Amino acid sequence: MNETNPLLQKFNTPFESAPFQDIKQEDFKPAIEDAIKEAKEEVAQITENTDMPNFQNTIVVLENSGKKLGIISEIFFNLHSAETNDYLETVAQEISPLLAEYANDILFNEKLFEKIKVVYDTTLKSKLSQEEYQLLDKTYKNFSRNGALLSDEDKQKLRDISIELSMLSLKFGQNVLQEINDYFLNLTDENDLDGVPVSIRNMAAEEAKSRNLDGWVFTLHFPSLTPFLKYAKKRNLRAEIWLASMQKAFKNNDFNNEKIIHRIVELRSEKAKLLGFNTFADFVLQERMASTSKIVGDFLNDLLEKAKPASQKEMAELKELALQDGIEEIMPYDHSYYAEILRQKKFSLSDEELKPYFPLNQVLHAAFDAAEKLYGLTFQERNDIQIYHPEVTVYEVLSNGKHFALLYTDFFPRKGKRSGAWMTSYRGQYKTLQENFRPHVSIVCNFSRPNGETPSLLTFNEVTTLFHEFGHALHGILADTTFESLSGTNVYWDFVELPSQFMENYCYEKDFLKSFAKHYLTGEGLSDEKINKITASANFMQGYQMLRQIGFGLLDMAYHTNRLKPDDDIEVFEKEKIVETRLYPNIEKTCISSSFSHIFQGGYSAGYYSYKWAEVLDADAFEYFKQTGIFNRETAGQFRTLLSKGGTEDPMELYIAFRGQKPQPEALLKRAGLL
Repeated sequence: MNETNPLLQKFNTPFESAPFQDIKQEDFKPAIEDAIKEAKEEVAQITENTDMPNFQNTIVVLENSGKKLGIISEIFFNLHSAETNDYLETVAQEISPLLAEYANDILFNEKLFEKIKVVYDTTLKSKLSQEEYQLLDKTYKNFSRNGALLSDEDKQKLRDISIELSMLSLKFGQNVLQEINDYFLNLTDENDLDGVPVSIRNMAAEEAKSRNLDGWVFTLHFPSLTPFLKYAKKRNLRAEIWLASMQKAFKNNDFNNEKIIHRIVELRSEKAKLLGFNTFADFVLQERMASTSKIVGDFLNDLLEKAKPASQKEMAELKELALQDGIEEIMPYDHSYYAEILRQKKFSLSDEELKPYFPLNQVLHAAFDAAEKLYGLTFQERNDIQIYHPEVTVYEVLSNGKHFALLYTDFFPRKGKRSGAWMTSYRGQYKTLQENFRPHVSIVCNFSRPNGETPSLLTFNEVTTLFHEFGHALHGILADTTFESLSGTNVYWDFVELPSQFMENYCYEKDFLKSFAKHYLTGEGLSDEKINKITASANFMQGYQMLRQIGFGLLDMAYHTNRLKPDDDIEVFEKEKIVETRLYPNIEKTCISSSFSHIFQGGYSAGYYSYKWAEVLDADAFEYFKQTGIFNRETAGQFRTLLSKGGTEDPMELYIAFRGQKPQPEALLKRAGLL
């Protein structure tokens, strides 16, 4: 063991939190190499054990192997997402194949699988707890679904595929980030800012200053792009920045992702066929609540049928507004602009008007307040825990006054940070005979940063984003299982969005909104009139939004059900597959797929539908809370049980135990105003 590498020592920090400030970038690769070696030695203890294989000496020992490697990898890849640089990008390319190779060495270890198979075939289910049986079942399937039953030749093929896939998805994400960072719109004529609110102008002026440029700079990062498209009156400029966004990794340059998409799709299909599945979607959906591509297709098409009339009605209203400005044919880069005008016309409610009532800190503490009312959790800021960037804050989560978890928050965009918002963890929850190891989780977002004396002010959409990610965090924080691989968010992918989307509902509850929507300067509360408008506007453009999500879901399924042919043009393929959800004229040389990181870099391949699937669950769950009281402790206790059990039980059974019935899709359609 390297005695000087802090990643390889026991972390001498509060709660053994990640020692970010002690770690040098150069420590990662040797630490990963060392931890892989140690993890392999731990696995060798199983294969070399001459005792009869049983649950304890095989399944539990395997579950507990590689803990150090897991923690080092989490630290590295979380930094790679939130605080990357050229050096870390290079390291990522070097260690990704090492990790893929290590995973394959485990999955294709014949002696190990023989022992797992003996335990699987000889252990009576009645001799194990529900959680133990779930771990045994998951372990066996993890091996069989990843090639343990294949011939040596096919195992090698699968090994090569997984290494290549890990490199391609990494490259896909790097290309998207490069394209986001490379583009900027520099405006020097104030007339070009017509319609753009002062706070957004100030942010753009700061951006220009940071680049040593005159005027104002707008980028493809969401806090810059979204308000520009929403408010800028100059149509040609909206078109320019929208086009740049829709051509990310789709231009004729070194960062084009089209060949990568073809190769990823081809490799995933090959992998599925090697494992005995017709399509990659069939392979993925075997471990989902929606168990077949037919179920997913029927689900999405049923929603499409119900949402389309509403979306067409919404479009007619937008077209009418655009016509008043002499625009004969409304285009996709007009959508946000006219949707905002329509929203103000209907509810006289603009983001800029609301933002002063939603300073970031206030919204975060409202989320904390909700967690206290529901689950009795409290959050205390800690200044003695190491952080990877000065803008990160750490909170100790307490339950009944005792340590329960750590929560890291990282809220502002930076050059080395990928766009979007996500929850992640540095350490999962698990138990040993001596101790309940509590989780260290993190939420990462890209909100407008504070500007001078003005704090970070959130749009209402960003308020719901924060509550969404906090819902994921609570799923991790409340985890209470024995085995880490079944803990927290380690659940079926179409179940994982339930806790996050559930929390968004609170943002539309009048009394709760009233408790925290207060002007950052005067402390004056948001008026009843405006709060009523927010709740009334909850369904605004729901048809359009639903169609957009359904389009992404259909496109994802098309890629993963063998419909992309080797000589297909990506742009043409995409347009054909989402034609039923298209509401705007097609603009050539634009493409969603080339930056569709959810399915080509993240874990949503053959799973994008799960956002809508989980919405059915969350609408149904919140309907139940509304019947009993949105902060009813008894109902919250039942929901907490569902959250705390992670992946230890079948998700539908967990849901029925909480709700007393299967989820009803009517709750979602009713909430969206589509019934």
